[in-house]
Amino acid sequence: MTPTIDTSIQVTDQPPITDHQPRSTTNRANAQHSTGPRSIIGKQHSALNAITHGLTSQSPVLPAEDPAAFELHTQYLFAEYKPQAPTEKQLIRELADTSWRMNRIPFLERDILMLSATLPACSINVDLPDLQTCRAVEEGLRRQERLLANLSMHGHRLSRQFHKTLDKLREIQADRRETEERDLKNAAAILELHKHKGIPWDPAEDGFVFSKAEVGTCSRRLIHMNEARHIEHIRFHTGPQIKNVVPAL
Repeated sequence: MTPTIDTSIQVTDQPPITDHQPRSTTNRANAQHSTGPRSIIGKQHSALNAITHGLTSQSPVLPAEDPAAFELHTQYLFAEYKPQAPTEKQLIRELADTSWRMNRIPFLERDILMLSATLPACSINVDLPDLQTCRAVEEGLRRQERLLANLSMHGHRLSRQFHKTLDKLREIQADRRETEERDLKNAAAILELHKHKGIPWDPAEDGFVFSKAEVGTCSRRLIHMNEARHIEHIRFHTGPQIKNVVPAL
């Protein structure tokens, strides 16, 4: 018996077509038909989910914020505290980081409160609300309270961190200024000694980092202060002098 060939089957080089599509392709196709939350309450919940405070993020600047504004904010702090040592500069950067995050909190609180303020009155049937709507409103209010409480917690934490860093910076700068003032007075005293001896003197010879002009200015200021104290004592602290009057004979 001669075998027959089924000519309805065509052989091609293309892979066979199957109904099994990759899961990712199916998910993307389904996503095109998703419209997200449709109700006002659902949209409010979605807006709450979209709020990102970034108060604990690695970078102090969020993608929606202006990096140039943060740099200007940092420069203002550097201009105010005028750091000298690397430790002081590091502390000022921490102040800029912390204060930038703290300044964001009021705007976040405003956004959260505005979500409730903008809820249309007609979106809820106050006279006869259904159970699902009541639960949705209650859940929305609870989430709002949790978000506000969370921001308050971070605000107190950042405030404590800011003042702790500021106190440390002020302590370091006060110690530095005290040391500089003491060394500058010592340099001024040595300068006057060399002037009295009539020999030149360079502050670097005794390990001072001040310039000759700085030491000379300090020396003149100390001399003027001593003269002023002397006049002050005579004019304000010495009792009236009674002249001895010789009686006429």
